[in-house]
Amino acid sequence: MIKFEWNTAKAVTNVKKHGVSFEEAKSVFFDDFALQFFDQENSDTEDRFLMLGMSNETNLLLICHCERDDGNTIRLISARKATKNESKNYQRGH
Repeated sequence: MIKFEWNTAKAVTNVKKHGVSFEEAKSVFFDDFALQFFDQENSDTEDRFLMLGMSNETNLLLICHCERDDGNTIRLISARKATKNESKNYQRGH
């Protein structure tokens, strides 16, 4: 079973900045069609990943996250609505 964690202050900031809660964001991990990429630009101190997928509120979101505890825990870093270009990539499956 996947566990999720995040910084509470960061979660509040994310809602104010992007209008997306981390509660909604975690639902993207259960989208069978979600796409995941390694985030080379932001992986200086830890391996970070980007996931593009549909939330349980039918919003297409881009999630930045890292894995902890050998992949058993997902730490959410940020979440925002996908851009038009990202939406096209999701529809094409890459």
